[in-house]
Amino acid sequence: MSWYAYCITEQEAWIGPARARRPFPLEGLKGIHQHQVFAYPCGEFAVIVSEPGTQQELTQVSMREHGAVIGECFQRTTVLPFRFGTLFEDDEALRRAVRSNRRSFAETVERLRGKAEMHIRLTIRDGSLKEAMTDIQLPNSVGDAYLKQLREKASRHRERQTRARALSMQVHKLLSPLAEEVMCRRAHTGDMELDIAHLIDHKSLEKYQSRWTSAQQHLKNYGLSMSGPWPPYHFIADKNAEKKQERA
Repeated sequence: MSWYAYCITEQEAWIGPARARRPFPLEGLKGIHQHQVFAYPCGEFAVIVSEPGTQQELTQVSMREHGAVIGECFQRTTVLPFRFGTLFEDDEALRRAVRSNRRSFAETVERLRGKAEMHIRLTIRDGSLKEAMTDIQLPNSVGDAYLKQLREKASRHRERQTRARALSMQVHKLLSPLAEEVMCRRAHTGDMELDIAHLIDHKSLEKYQSRWTSAQQHLKNYGLSMSGPWPPYHFIADKNAEKKQERA
């Protein structure tokens, strides 16, 4: 039968050192369309799954149900989330996906064990950035006008990146996370908005929140919000390993 997948966990988190051979239900946990959620054993791992609906039946409600299952599992153990809408056609397809990535999954679980993600949204309400946040549409024709617009577009991009980098470094210094991911975008108001994901040790959550209280005083001229702890969605990929591959 086919399976809808939520995340990968360690099997030991659910049944201790014993190894199951067949999928077993996670009591009290419902997934998309309120289907019963199961742990599908694959060696030392358990893939958290449920019976799927059709792709056409996946809605905004389904997305929240998907996230809720991952969140519940995260309360118990380290999770490696699947993208919303991930389906495996049958048992063999699911087992094959785990077998072919077992080493990577094991390394990632070990790297993220005991860690969580905090999410910060920082809005820069600075009139001087309004122009830099307005993107330039390049003309269809080439020539002096095109080159002038291209230079202006590049200049605005550099200005946004420079400001975003300076602010993210300031936030990093104030909060001292283990790692971070930063995305800069234009808010619907036209202001610059930074979405910052911080990886922290779950044991240091109280210390992090205390630093956040202090950081708000340093960043009081900006719009600020924080949420978490969440599963470490932004840190599944090992950026250090990616950089090593690029250099190689």
